[in-house]
Amino acid sequence: MNKYLAEFIGTFWLVFGGCGSAIFAAAFPELRIGFLGVALAFDLTVLTGAFALRHISGED
Repeated sequence: MNKYLAEFIGTFWLVFGGCGSAIFAAAFPELRIGFLGVALAFDLTVLTGAFALRHISGED
């Protein structure tokens, strides 16, 4: 059960961080997030999610 919860949290984190930055980039162009900012947001959410949840998934 813990693995499923970790997967849910990781997916939520990815959608919240990555897709949220894409929405902000499209809705508020004055913030100047751009393609690079959205790509970095996706990368950083995957990185932080993997480091935060790797002990639960058993992929040490």
